[in-house]
Amino acid sequence: MLKYLINQSRVLLAGASLVTVFHGACSVFLVAQINSALTATEGERGTMALVFIATAVAVMLSYVSAAILFERLGQQAHAELRSFVARKVLAADYRNLETVGAARIQSALAEHCTHVAEFFVSFPVILMNAVIVAGCLFYMAWLSWQVFLLAILVVGLGSVGYHLAHLRAIRHLNIASEEQDKLFSYFRSLTDGAKELRLNNRKRKTFYEEVLSGSIETVRRERAFGMSVFVASGGWAQFLLYVFIGMVLFALVSEGPDRALVMTGYALVFVYMVGPLEALLLNIPRANLAKVSAERIEEITRAMTTLETGTDDSSLPSLQSLALQGVLHRYYHEQSDELFTLGPIDLDFRPGEITFLVGGNGSGKTTLAKLLVGLYPPEEGQIVFNGKVVDETNRDRYRQLFSTVFSDFHLFDRLLETGRVDLDNEGNRLLAKLHLQNKVKVQNGAFTTLALSQGQRKRLALVVAYLENRPFFIFDEWAADQDPVFKEVFYRELLPELRTMGKAVLVISHDDRYFHLADRVIRMESGCLTFNGRPSLKEAAHATAAPPLVFDGMT
Repeated sequence: MLKYLINQSRVLLAGASLVTVFHGACSVFLVAQINSALTATEGERGTMALVFIATAVAVMLSYVSAAILFERLGQQAHAELRSFVARKVLAADYRNLETVGAARIQSALAEHCTHVAEFFVSFPVILMNAVIVAGCLFYMAWLSWQVFLLAILVVGLGSVGYHLAHLRAIRHLNIASEEQDKLFSYFRSLTDGAKELRLNNRKRKTFYEEVLSGSIETVRRERAFGMSVFVASGGWAQFLLYVFIGMVLFALVSEGPDRALVMTGYALVFVYMVGPLEALLLNIPRANLAKVSAERIEEITRAMTTLETGTDDSSLPSLQSLALQGVLHRYYHEQSDELFTLGPIDLDFRPGEITFLVGGNGSGKTTLAKLLVGLYPPEEGQIVFNGKVVDETNRDRYRQLFSTVFSDFHLFDRLLETGRVDLDNEGNRLLAKLHLQNKVKVQNGAFTTLALSQGQRKRLALVVAYLENRPFFIFDEWAADQDPVFKEVFYRELLPELRTMGKAVLVISHDDRYFHLADRVIRMESGCLTFNGRPSLKEAAHATAAPPLVFDGMT
């Protein structure tokens, strides 16, 4: 992932890195100028002052330039990374998205993207201070090669200790990163489950103390421990530096004509090098945290694969014939705690036909609808659309056939239909038809509010489906949250209107009093079709009759 980001901005990164190296070199040269000035003669000071001023200006300009360039790199990397993840999500197979889960995707887009982007802010600090430390070491070598050999030994010991600490710290940062993904799902439960938590004090207390707090504490503990190991290793490196300083000052520098130059040089270098060394040791853990986050993003996006060929064809396909031939699908069924098999299913659909899909909860109705619209590819059998088998090469185009309102639908705050000049007028006309004109309006292609009841939001979703105007409409328990008035409007006005328009319509429903209005009723039980035809009203009512519920002997 880091390689991908670097390749995306390699020219800007190379330029910023060169400016950073130049800044580090100028900083070391500035220290050398100060040291030379302390022992220079009066005649040399004029020329040295001009060189010092020029070097100081170069240090200032190179620092500002590098900081601006890397800030732009950080923001560019953040935007590019979020776009990369978003494109992966948009292109991924729906079933893979369900497996990955919304919490991990949100964690990747928020937490992990931020950490990776911070790498480009930490990188110039690491590079700049690495150049300064290296330059200081070379200056030491110029002053005294014996002392330079000791410096190399100290750096070697510090590097070994830091590497061992690095391995230990990364393990804890990985644990914290994995727990962070779970924490995002708990954060979502804070708002999605707000009603349930407020209505049950014991549940609220248990959720906070045993679930949320535990996850927060795990992230805090593991991340704090990992970063503390890095800090401790930095302290070890500093200790070695002070040991080195003591040995130089009190043991290695002997009497001689250059003793004053060497002593003042080392004093300046030591004082100057402590700051860059601390910055270097503090920013390396941030770079390692970015590496961990980049690995998490790679893991998440790698799971969001697709074998399908995307389509950019804006024209809607026409519906002439659609058939499911021996379609079979397997998935884990929570109620029975076993692998549930849907099918094999043989069905056909025609334009201008209203089909009701009925059956008990868990019988596979919604899964069949997802198979029909191409969200799930069949594991066996095939879907034949207009005489052509639907596969990876044309499934994306096939999906453009459908307008749907699933039970877990999502409303965008704006209408995403493009190229329609009458979008606002048509949307407001439909809102008035569904008695929502006093609650919400369409202005400039967007809804004025989404703060509505579930039933009203479903009516908004119906407006969106109408505006899409696809050949095939699917409604999953749309009328479940509607009052009797709007059930009548839906079943007796809207569905016949769609039939008149030549649309194929599939309605998943338990409203047995309206089954006689369908051209066909399909009944499912335990993943299999048990009825496919036009029953009488009495038979239709029996189609979804459930056994009576018994509580303590009372029916």
